[in-house]
Amino acid sequence: MASPLKITLFFFSIFTIFFISPITSKLHPLDSLSPSEFLLVRAIVTQSYPTTHTNSPSTLVVIGVDQKTRELIVDLSIRSIVSDKLYGGLGYPLLTIEEQEGAVDLTLKYEPFLASIKRRGLNISEVTCSTQTIGWYGKVKTTRELKIICFYLNGTINMYVRPIEGMTIVVDIEQMKISEFVDRAVPPMPKATGTDYRASKITPPFGPRFNAAPPTPPGQKSFEFDGNVVSWANWKFHLGFDARVGPVISQASFYDADKKKYRQIMYRSFISELFVPYQDPTEECVVDGYYAGQDGKPVKVQDVMCIFERHSGDVMWRHTEAELRDQKIREARPDISLVVRMVATVGNYDYVLDWEFKPTGSIKFGVGLTGVLEVKAVPYTNTDEIKEEIYGTLVTDNTIGVNHDHFLTYHLDLDVDGDANSFVKTHLITKRVKDKNIPRKSYWNFEHEIVKTESDAQIQLGLNSPELLVVNPNKKTKPGNTVGYRLVPGSAVGPLLATDDYPQIRGAFTNYNVWVTPYNKSEKWAGGRYVDQSRGDDTLAVWTEKNRNIENKDIVVWYTMGFHHVPCQEDFPMMPTLSGGFELKPTNFFEYSPVLKTVPPQHLSWGNCTN
Repeated sequence: MASPLKITLFFFSIFTIFFISPITSKLHPLDSLSPSEFLLVRAIVTQSYPTTHTNSPSTLVVIGVDQKTRELIVDLSIRSIVSDKLYGGLGYPLLTIEEQEGAVDLTLKYEPFLASIKRRGLNISEVTCSTQTIGWYGKVKTTRELKIICFYLNGTINMYVRPIEGMTIVVDIEQMKISEFVDRAVPPMPKATGTDYRASKITPPFGPRFNAAPPTPPGQKSFEFDGNVVSWANWKFHLGFDARVGPVISQASFYDADKKKYRQIMYRSFISELFVPYQDPTEECVVDGYYAGQDGKPVKVQDVMCIFERHSGDVMWRHTEAELRDQKIREARPDISLVVRMVATVGNYDYVLDWEFKPTGSIKFGVGLTGVLEVKAVPYTNTDEIKEEIYGTLVTDNTIGVNHDHFLTYHLDLDVDGDANSFVKTHLITKRVKDKNIPRKSYWNFEHEIVKTESDAQIQLGLNSPELLVVNPNKKTKPGNTVGYRLVPGSAVGPLLATDDYPQIRGAFTNYNVWVTPYNKSEKWAGGRYVDQSRGDDTLAVWTEKNRNIENKDIVVWYTMGFHHVPCQEDFPMMPTLSGGFELKPTNFFEYSPVLKTVPPQHLSWGNCTN
């Protein structure tokens, strides 16, 4: 008799994992699954796989059957599985919360681990553990495993600053057993004093106290929800959520008062990938969401995102006409924007992710990095003692803040006034003056280059980088300019790892800051669909080897924002926010400034700062 199937379900979906609790009940084609639909999918899957205990959305369900990955497509309209395929590639599905918690519980009961804790003189009741994926470093065959890292509290809740070093713990998830345990050494334990960041635990001398911004009066919210469609000023967009990528902004359009219609700008945008290689080789409106748990039932996440109007105190536009001496002319408009924000906590780091919509037609994408440094325990208390390479900065006694990078890759499916778009490089060129009657020697001008193929669109940003535009070659303004949007990059940061290093093979999508591909519904995650222990064979870098045509096509722009972080003492024990971002800015999209006729707010008084 054959043994019964051992089935574990790992949910996975393209854009329908999360359900946003709408302010109204109006439905939209891009809405995520509702709790009742999650339960329906679960019922459909369990009919075909009776011992399965998990589910996913109406597009794609991933389950594990006898340690093999199956991809199911479920059609809710006919309540049936319409596709069932065995995945034969490399890499594994996402780790579930239940699996990670189970691996931690297993470790905390493992006798060799308990003996190592005792040998270090630590109290097991003050030990807490977390999980990490193990990556891939050239092994031909891999198993579905994760790594356990442990910390010691005992006087602080800032666990990440007190790592229990010297142990390697690996858990086989499929068998739920410890597959590797090595206790190498007993390094010193960093101190707990002064590391607790809770306001109730901070001791004098205190820093300054700041006044809070006045709350928005009840009933004066300036944006509206129609189901999951948000309207604010001239903007309208659909707000979704995905358990893998976070906020998903779809069908962003801007109302053009002169043309008396909404014009398309962006079909969909989201953060496709986060790559963080470490350099040690050794008043607001909040929105709830739902995702499918390991048992397939909907799990509610409260306040998963927030939407708020930002009054920054900056100037949207301003001018004083000083030459008309008989008149006092001074006009200014305040800079106000609508922000969609999610804060994602990934281990020790917190990522503040903003999508900021501006009345000018611009969209700003912001990232704030904060939280707790990744640290390593060492025997040193002063830099004079260090005679070896330490891969970071000594930030306090016995504690190294490890050098590392952050790379965030955005998937920007732009539809600028339609879905047939082209990518243009605008080169700024210095030219010599040829007319001898002109005293000037030089000037600069620009030349447009319409990019034909994917390889020509791969750009490493630098001092002499061209301006980058997505244009609709089929639409012109009255003066004859091609309508478009400009990608305004942030700081130019690229990878410093060798291209043959295993982390960089898997993270090859960071080799360029900008890529452009023709739209393909299967190309959504720059690191591949199955990232856990992947080998870099299903990434943006591999897809673009086809060198497909991208002229006058439905195209996707991929932008990678990067940070090189050399830790300093001011980053410890709680890191002040490090910010970065980029912008999509209208360029010959409107006939004139879309904020010229903005009505100034009443009772505005800025003094001489901005008025």
